[in-house]
Amino acid sequence: MRRTAPELPRELKSKEEFEKIAEEAVEVRVKKAGESAKVKVRTPTRLYTFKTTSEEADALTKNLKVEVLEF
Repeated sequence: MRRTAPELPRELKSKEEFEKIAEEAVEVRVKKAGESAKVKVRTPTRLYTFKTTSEEADALTKNLKVEVLEF
């Protein structure tokens, strides 16, 4: 039996894409590094990433219905 490799995360390019995908989220993680941040959105089928500023990441994640973990 041949095993398939796991799919790589898909990078989101806009806030509008992020907001649409975040509605389906099971978990959201925010990794901050100084002024920049990477937001990882896990859906039942795939992992998505979105690179942004720390301030914008806070604004995008404050109204989400799922738990937001910060690293």
